[in-house]
Amino acid sequence: MDTVQYIALAMGVAWASGVNLYATVAVLGILGATGHMTLPGELIILTKPEVIAVASFLYFVEFFADKTPVVDSTWDAFHTFIRIPAGAVLAAQAVGPVSEEAKFIAFLLGGAVAASSHMTKSVGRLAINTSPEPFTNWAASIGEDIAAVIALWVAFNHPYVMLGFVIVSFAFALWLTPKLWRVFKTMLGRVASLFRSGAAVDGGGNGG
Repeated sequence: MDTVQYIALAMGVAWASGVNLYATVAVLGILGATGHMTLPGELIILTKPEVIAVASFLYFVEFFADKTPVVDSTWDAFHTFIRIPAGAVLAAQAVGPVSEEAKFIAFLLGGAVAASSHMTKSVGRLAINTSPEPFTNWAASIGEDIAAVIALWVAFNHPYVMLGFVIVSFAFALWLTPKLWRVFKTMLGRVASLFRSGAAVDGGGNGG
């Protein structure tokens, strides 16, 4: 692999981790263990049976949690503290045999890319959860799983395409940030209204 391929793999793995960390680890591990994908030496640990088993189990849990409205957003909020640092670590390990300085840069960039894809996914789910029907949620979840796997394939086979996609995705996430804040404030306002309504009903009942 040349330098561009290593960089594309690092950023592709980081992006996919932000969307679905467990599927990313499981797919890389399975493909590496079966010889369908040649992983950098630092990522060989993903091919260990115990790593594949744990990642597959956690993906199984996430598969159902991610398709349940409200639960999926709670799951995403919790995984902010898992997907982003894991994406950063995987990017640093995927960048290949380079200096410690280069690995640290890959760590920082990988964290930023994982954060951007995670945030985009999370905002999309918040928007989808405003709809009462569950089918859009299921379609989005399945689409995200497929997108994470495709990103890994593109990173290995078309590094320039992957790098271009990551740049566009990151720019989109920056554009989306103010809208994320507005959605968050709107949801807080709705929750506060529900609490106020409940308090008013209790107060009226006690007064009677």
